[in-house]
Amino acid sequence: MNIDLDALRTLVAAIDERSLARAAEREGLVTSAVSKRISELERSLGTKVLQRHNRGVIPTAAGSALYYRAKAILGQMSGLTSFIEDFASDGSPKIQLASNRSAIVLFLPREIKLYQEQQSQRLRIDLLESYSSEIPRLVVEKNLDLGIYHAVGPAPGVHSVPYHRDRVVLVVPNGHPLQRENAVYLDEAREFDFLGYFPRHSFEAFMELAGHSLTGPLNVKIQVSNYEARCKMIREGLGIGIMPEGIADTYIAQMGLVKVPLKDDWALRQFYLCVRDPETLRPSSRSLMDFFAQQASARNA
Repeated sequence: MNIDLDALRTLVAAIDERSLARAAEREGLVTSAVSKRISELERSLGTKVLQRHNRGVIPTAAGSALYYRAKAILGQMSGLTSFIEDFASDGSPKIQLASNRSAIVLFLPREIKLYQEQQSQRLRIDLLESYSSEIPRLVVEKNLDLGIYHAVGPAPGVHSVPYHRDRVVLVVPNGHPLQRENAVYLDEAREFDFLGYFPRHSFEAFMELAGHSLTGPLNVKIQVSNYEARCKMIREGLGIGIMPEGIADTYIAQMGLVKVPLKDDWALRQFYLCVRDPETLRPSSRSLMDFFAQQASARNA
């Protein structure tokens, strides 16, 4: 006996909807195709599964019994498909990781390399770049394995553990008046033009974070998200910028720039690792999360 999964799916739809026409609409078929699948299923089984009448269809006793078994089989197949999606085409584990740009640039290249060097089997990581404010939602809604974001505190709706910390600093051209300062509050730099792309990725969101520490608005001259391009503009005297300290260090020496620490409380950023539910993590995802957490503990010690 060879029973087609599509036929079982069609039978379930027909019994749910009590109508071949509505089952066809639900399955994206024409009514004649649904009728043909049911007839072929009955021929294969050697028994009737549906009784047809002028108001639609109802299951026979055999059809009712098969309906519940078919739903269980289809549920198992769906779970099997979801399970297989956790592996790459070569059979190696696959982890979906969402992260903000700062963590991708500052922490992940080295830590992923160290992790893979310790593994006896290959591991594929699908890395999705997104904004910190979006990552917890993506982990929940798209059922991603891990997320890395920074925030004032842990995001609701996900399980979060501390990851790295970093600071944002002012980057100014060599010879700038602020160069003489050991550290400043952002409010002390308001008289200068700024090159945007701010923490939290938009000026409006940044002002929600830092606006309480300012006595007036910043003069944002140009918005540019690319770190290298922003540093080149700073070098040309087009303005000053706020950048993660680790990223700023990459460009300071080669472009002749200067970083000025910020005294503001919000300038210290806390990154978090998050998962939807730690109890349902697959072993490969749990292993990577534990490794990241160990690296963070060693770095912050």
